[in-house]
Amino acid sequence: MTYQDTISWLFSQLPMYQKQGASAYKADLSNIKLLDNHLNHPHKTFKSIHVAGTNGKGSTSHMLASVFHEAGYKVGLYTSPHLKDFRERIKINGKMISEIAVVNFVKQNKRFFEEHQLSFFEMTVGMAFDYFSKENVDIAIIEVGLGGRLDSTNIITPEVSVITNIGLDHTKFLGDTMALIAKEKGGIIKDAIPIVIGETTSKTRDIFKTIAKSKSSPIYFSEDMVFPDYTSDLKGDYQKHNKQTVLQTIEILKENWAITKEHISKGLDNVIKNTGLLGRWQILDKKPLTICDTAHNTEGLTIALKQLLNLEYNNLHIVLGVVNDKNLDSILPLFPKSCSYYFCKPSVPRGLNACQLKVKAEEFELFGDDYNSVTEAYQQAKKSARKNDLIYIGGSTFVVAEII
Repeated sequence: MTYQDTISWLFSQLPMYQKQGASAYKADLSNIKLLDNHLNHPHKTFKSIHVAGTNGKGSTSHMLASVFHEAGYKVGLYTSPHLKDFRERIKINGKMISEIAVVNFVKQNKRFFEEHQLSFFEMTVGMAFDYFSKENVDIAIIEVGLGGRLDSTNIITPEVSVITNIGLDHTKFLGDTMALIAKEKGGIIKDAIPIVIGETTSKTRDIFKTIAKSKSSPIYFSEDMVFPDYTSDLKGDYQKHNKQTVLQTIEILKENWAITKEHISKGLDNVIKNTGLLGRWQILDKKPLTICDTAHNTEGLTIALKQLLNLEYNNLHIVLGVVNDKNLDSILPLFPKSCSYYFCKPSVPRGLNACQLKVKAEEFELFGDDYNSVTEAYQQAKKSARKNDLIYIGGSTFVVAEII
């Protein structure tokens, strides 16, 4: 199999949650445990940090990886979804897994995958753990895919667990209240392993305290702490919360890892350079100012749009696309009425038809035209915008992925 054959097989043979949605979701750890045993438990050969949360877990994971990189460690990083290239999910010190490593892993284990009907995500987690083990990483930052308790990554025993925040997202799978979602994400808390919590409400805080107490796990709330105000190359306003979470996590780990203030400063200032992170308040052009951002739920969009509206510009143009399981009644009221909209459908099976999005948006007095593709919508926005205008591209990770 060539690399392209291998990737096509991974994407099409078995369901992929990011593209198919509910039909691909497996709330069960039995298959990943079978695969882990088949691979001879690779996750037990390296140290790790486990990161969950509704928003910010990707940015937090990349910040942590960058700090450890600056400290001179060999750092594995597993995140999802990818934007452009499948190999973005599995990196060591910012370098993606090689094409040949992907091909060889699938070739060697394909029969096992088929016999046990493993999901796309289970295979990918197994690939990451196997790769990090064979490459002898010092530490791996492992981002949860969905939820926590029953996520395939939740077989590791990390140095520290991290939960960035809780929001009402993926309610079909995790529950329709903050309390239920907190319990699912709190499932990554391990016996006697420190847990760092980013943002909380009084209800979620009590839930995390209860779980941590039952596990005899030291618990730290980063929002209660005061840390130096480090700068970062990640410019979204929401990153201030993620930085707090990262600094609290590093504070716990400094006892056993040689990390200095200089490492932290350089790590936070060079996240994009060190890890290749894309799509977080990313500036694509300056005249007109063009920004894309992967914020896609109520909590993330609230902060991103507030930051957007605080910028200076003459006219605002928004290229907007979403997936078909998004709660539009919760996110569309967040968008400004006084701007031009370019509605589009991200090119994945889960993408919501642009015409349907346009009709729904009109209920909230958001007006514009619908386009056949994200690229067409963006090109029209660029054609319409003048040099002192502002173009924002977002609503879905997949919309951003088609632009950058």
